[in-house]
Amino acid sequence: EMALRIVQSKSNPSVKELRAALRHSGKGADALVGLEGTHLVVEALRSGVVLQSIFVAQGHEQLLNQSPFSEFPLPASIEILALPRELLDSTLTTETPQPIAALAHAPSWRWSDLLPSSPATSSPLIVALAGIQDPGNLGTILRSAEAFVANGILSLPGTVTPWNAKAMRASAGSVFRLPFLNTSESQALELLRAGGITTLAAMAPAPEDASQSLGAIDLTRPTALFIGSEGSGLSPELAARCDARITIPCPGPVESLNAAVAASILLYEAARQRALPAAKPKRRSS
Repeated sequence: EMALRIVQSKSNPSVKELRAALRHSGKGADALVGLEGTHLVVEALRSGVVLQSIFVAQGHEQLLNQSPFSEFPLPASIEILALPRELLDSTLTTETPQPIAALAHAPSWRWSDLLPSSPATSSPLIVALAGIQDPGNLGTILRSAEAFVANGILSLPGTVTPWNAKAMRASAGSVFRLPFLNTSESQALELLRAGGITTLAAMAPAPEDASQSLGAIDLTRPTALFIGSEGSGLSPELAARCDARITIPCPGPVESLNAAVAASILLYEAARQRALPAAKPKRRSS
C-alpha cells in the first residue's frame, strides 16, 4: 500500500522544489527536474530515472494504482504527496495542468557514455548542437537521434536545456535515455579529435560551397554531425574548424531546412548507410 502524505501548503519544501525545478529546468549540480503529466512521469520510470517525489491531485490518487503506473512498482524511497487540485495547478506551468507531476534527478552523463561500449563492432555517431534555441526542435532531434541509434548529444553554448518541459515532451522520453553532455566548442572538437571521430558541419546548400552532398559522404566511419542554430546555422568559424561540410540537396525552391528536420535526415542517412551491406552484422560482436 502506498504511503501518501497530504500537503495543504504551498510553502511545503517539496512543493517549492517542484515549482523551482519547473521554472529553472535542470540547473545546478544535483539537478532536479520537474515533470508534468502522466506521459513524462511514466517515461521517466520506464527509463530507470530516479524520482524523488510524485505529486497527485486529491481525488486522483487511484491513478497511481492503474495502468500505466501499475506496470512500474514505485520504490519505497519515492515520497508521494496528495495536494488540493488548486495548489497543484498553481505550481505547474502548463495551460491545462494534469493531476500528476514528479520531481526527478536528471541523469548525469560522462564523455565515455557517448562512446559505443564496443568500438570494434559499432562506429560512434554523435550529434553536436550549436545554438539550438527552440525546445521543440531540441526534443525532436533527441527523439530522432535515439530512433536512428546515435550514441549521444554534445550541447554547445546557446543550446536550450533538454529539461525544458516542451523539449522533454517533444523528445517522447528519449531525453531520459540518450547521453547528453554540455561542452564548449573547443572542448567538443578536442574530445572528438582525440576519439578519432570525423566532424561534419551541416550547411544549407549554396552554389559556391565546398560542401559534400549527403549521398557522397561516408557516414559509416566514426562521425559527429554539427547542427547550427535555427536562424543563422553554424557560425563560419565553427564550420571552418570541422573536418568537412555536408549539405542536404534540396531540389525545391527553399533556402534551408528546419534544424530538427535536417538533423533527422542526416541521422537517417547515417543509419541507412550503416545498415548496408547485408553481410555486416548489426551491433553484435562476432
